[in-house]
Amino acid sequence: MPRTWRFLPHDAALVGQVAADLRVSPLMAQVLIARGLQHEAPNFLNSRLSALHEPELLPGLPDAADRIVSAIKAGRRITIYGDYDVDGVTATALLWHCITLAGGKVDYYIPSRMEEGYGINCEALRQLHQDDPHRLVVSVDCGITSVAEALLARELGLELIITDHHQAGASLPEASCVVHPRLPGGSYPFGELCGVGVAFKLAWGICQRLGDGKKASPVMREFLIGAMGLAAIGTIADVVSLRGENRLLVKFGLKSLRERAAPGLKSLMKVAQLDESPSIEADDVAFGLAPRINAAGRLGQARLAVELLTTDKADRAAMLAVHLDELNKSRRSVELKIFKEARELISNHPQWNDAPAVVLAGDTWHPGVIGIVASRVVEHFSRPAILIGFNGQASTGQGSGRSHGRFDLHAALSACAVHLISFGGHQAAAGLKISKDRIDAFREDFCQYVAANYATGPRDSELEIDAEVRLADVTPRALKELEMLSPFGEDNPRPVFATTRVELAEPPRKMGEGERHLSLRVRQHNTTLRAVAFARADWAEPIAQLGRPFSISYAPVINRFGGHERAELQLIDWQPDPSAAPVAAAETVPF
Repeated sequence: MPRTWRFLPHDAALVGQVAADLRVSPLMAQVLIARGLQHEAPNFLNSRLSALHEPELLPGLPDAADRIVSAIKAGRRITIYGDYDVDGVTATALLWHCITLAGGKVDYYIPSRMEEGYGINCEALRQLHQDDPHRLVVSVDCGITSVAEALLARELGLELIITDHHQAGASLPEASCVVHPRLPGGSYPFGELCGVGVAFKLAWGICQRLGDGKKASPVMREFLIGAMGLAAIGTIADVVSLRGENRLLVKFGLKSLRERAAPGLKSLMKVAQLDESPSIEADDVAFGLAPRINAAGRLGQARLAVELLTTDKADRAAMLAVHLDELNKSRRSVELKIFKEARELISNHPQWNDAPAVVLAGDTWHPGVIGIVASRVVEHFSRPAILIGFNGQASTGQGSGRSHGRFDLHAALSACAVHLISFGGHQAAAGLKISKDRIDAFREDFCQYVAANYATGPRDSELEIDAEVRLADVTPRALKELEMLSPFGEDNPRPVFATTRVELAEPPRKMGEGERHLSLRVRQHNTTLRAVAFARADWAEPIAQLGRPFSISYAPVINRFGGHERAELQLIDWQPDPSAAPVAAAETVPF
């Protein structure tokens, strides 16, 4: 679907006033105004750790911190029950470090993605209770919908603390206590913390209690500063809003990663070729560190990712980092194979190609990878998609779904729940379990629900552009000022600009693994810049054959490769310029 470029409002007088008041460039002022940040700009541009909310404000946290400190002092075993994604793995490692440093007796349990699935399960609780009935179990990044599991823990006499950030169900679990930023009846000022953000706040509360009640000891304070590195990784990977507290955790956490990384993260940064970078940015985490951690969970080895983040042995850390790197390469290979098969399935069923949603299943599809492929299917076909994987001849499959635009995927699954064994998630992403013999009926009802409740409109294909600029305006100096808006991510994307009437300075070139990406050089007047379009190698031929100036939209970045700083464009979209005359072909010289 062609994207509509929507230029955000531009008021020259207001731009001048904001630029003068804040002593920033007109370009920065325009971006601030376009994003509605002009009034909070001083605090936004000059972030302070003191803006973090006190942990005591988080619903359920005071009770949870008291219980954990009591267990530490009593010498009881504390088991952290985590999730297998990056958010859950970093939350598990963060709380493990806190309790270990406090002298506690701590271990962790990460369920198998393929065998146990997401969240707390009853069999695991029974086993934990049998091994040590006096232990304290603390969930991170899961548990808010574990009503039956919490009831079992209570029946067993197993003390269970649930910390989570996901959407709660109709009833809350009757655990010993529940920590959640959006707990009904609570009034926490920022409800968008992810699992590791909640774990960081809990660790902060524990450190306060082990200090003077208000301040942590110097040792634990240093731990908290370092722990923000883990919080930053999990927050970026979970794609939560990078405003408010999340932005603070990521901003200071990225600095901590560079300065205070433990052996495991140092080794991971080395295999991701980030060890020589003068600074770590959110994109480095999103595309370098997080996928390698995530690959372990997707391929059933999440415990190795936690071990990497908790080990103090440099040789073991190096070995684990290399292993996670190999897992990530395997994950990419599996992902490409499943995506190819998904496209072939739709090609072989023409009626599916015209359906309002995509529901596909494969007997050999790895359940840990189909979520990533579902995102690619949504991007390719511009509609909600659910992919279901079966383990060989298994009659029950695991599915992952991704939404499109503003469609509420969780509501759709609720409407089709009669076909499902179980499901969970939120508006944009969800998981499910289903019997093989119910897939056709589920596909039919799901597509009917989408058709009745979702119609794509102009806003679904809109690309918001902060400003129209000349290529000459995109300089390293201007981009360094714009970096004051970072870290960039969900709800705080990189500034997006548009430039009209550019020409190719040289033919487009495909690059990267499988030649999936596109590199080109564009020129406007006397300025030539490199542009890169990720996963858009298919643009190479139409751009090369255009034969006339065109318009581009992009996010500008600073390329610091080789110690030199150059402005570079991350190409988002392009359009032929209807007012531009074709570029005359150069005359062929016969000698």
